[in-house]
Amino acid sequence: MDSAHGLGELIQRLRLYKAPPPPPPPSDDDCDGEDVDERGKVFSSLGLAETAAAAAPADAPRPERFRPKRAAVLICLFEGDLGGLRVILTKRSSNLSTHSGEVSLPGGKAEEGDTDDADTATREAKEEIGLDPSLVTVVALLEPFLSRHLLRVVPVVGILSDKQAFKPKLNANEVETIFDAPLEMFLEDQNRRSEEREWMGEKFLVHFFNFETGNRKFVIWGLTASILIHAASIVYQRPPSFPEQKPKYRIPHYIKGNCTMP
Repeated sequence: MDSAHGLGELIQRLRLYKAPPPPPPPSDDDCDGEDVDERGKVFSSLGLAETAAAAAPADAPRPERFRPKRAAVLICLFEGDLGGLRVILTKRSSNLSTHSGEVSLPGGKAEEGDTDDADTATREAKEEIGLDPSLVTVVALLEPFLSRHLLRVVPVVGILSDKQAFKPKLNANEVETIFDAPLEMFLEDQNRRSEEREWMGEKFLVHFFNFETGNRKFVIWGLTASILIHAASIVYQRPPSFPEQKPKYRIPHYIKGNCTMP
């Protein structure tokens, strides 16, 4: 991506992207678990594309609590000075009691006044890093991800065409620093490691990406890494150069009245 023309073509292409049909709207059941903090920000060690939870038979009983709350994160892309797409990320404040120092995309839980997922993601980005929604062209909503505690997280892809117009203003209560990383790195095997985990009898991989910029070092992993792998695959129209090892689950395995997938 080395020109405004190329960025415009990307915008047009992503606008044509259609994610799988969304599941039914969530209820008001409280299934937050450890995936959101007291401010409604999204963090999880696991991110599972919603289609990985295979559809149950029509006559299977539906667990009453399988109605996850909705959240959205902003995948804000811009063209770097040397070309190539970059994505804006944040490092959570080290002074917070939960998930301190972790890397995430701007975003959080939907609020009553939000009109849609794009509104949630851009509102949260403004609150966290001072990104004016008017600077972001929302081009696509990607397939929702389910966190470990069944929080449904919708990735919203936005294009920041004029990076110079963005003057970061960090919310010090939530964000320690802001940085950007090349989107394509989430398709490469360099500076990546993985750990095999097991969930509901299925093995899967948790991916960790090490990234350095200047004298700062960051680790991007879990739900955030899973979302960015998927986003990069769509943007660059190719799979990652490493195995993702995504499990398949069936809804009836979830335990009625328990928000956590064992």
